[in-house]
Amino acid sequence: MAKMTGSTAGKPTTKPAPKTVAKPSQRVLAKRAPAARGPAAINRRLRQIEDKRSVILAAALGLFSRYGLHGTSVDQVAARADVSKSNLLYYFANKEELYVCVLRDLLTVWLEPLRGFSVEQDPHEAIADYIRRKLVISRDRPDASRLFCLEMIQGAPLLRDELSRELRDLVERKSEVIRAWVAAGKLGAVDPHHLIFALWATTQHYADFGVQVQAITGRTLDDPAFFEQTVENVQRIVLQGIAAD
Repeated sequence: MAKMTGSTAGKPTTKPAPKTVAKPSQRVLAKRAPAARGPAAINRRLRQIEDKRSVILAAALGLFSRYGLHGTSVDQVAARADVSKSNLLYYFANKEELYVCVLRDLLTVWLEPLRGFSVEQDPHEAIADYIRRKLVISRDRPDASRLFCLEMIQGAPLLRDELSRELRDLVERKSEVIRAWVAAGKLGAVDPHHLIFALWATTQHYADFGVQVQAITGRTLDDPAFFEQTVENVQRIVLQGIAAD
């Protein structure tokens, strides 16, 4: 048996530090820049990574919303984002991962107006504000709404988990708020789910069927006067329909 040397005898064995899972931006940073950096340099590089990811996601959204997942290639996204294909694949492992990231981002934006519902609010003011904010999204990000619609039509194969968890949980929490408004006599007897579905359908119609709206009216939400007219009419239709008896 080999003898222990003086430099190691009697010293306790140290356990390896537990591994931690790095965030995507941190993984990219480690891959791209293994050398030690100061905090300022690391923060600057992280911002650059997030900026580049945002550019790629925006380019991917424009293509996916028009051609779908299978009609879009990584090369097309890279060209539209003005990056090399290899550079794009530093940030996203493959086209499917990029597609899911785009869907998750737009789902976050799409659901944000609903998160603000609270029992303390006046329901008419809250719903009127929700309608305006959703129409702003339809005006400013119609491609996001169209991509979400396309994913739903296809059965949401890559977004089903998010729908059954995040979306369902949020809708159930806000449905309780709507039920509280109804119980307090502030709204008519309306089922929260059907109210939310109607709000989604009405506001997103101006993005998903924008061509139809323009063909009939000759106008789009980019026209400030038509936008305000749309907000006012949708608010009136909804709020009068759910007014307390």
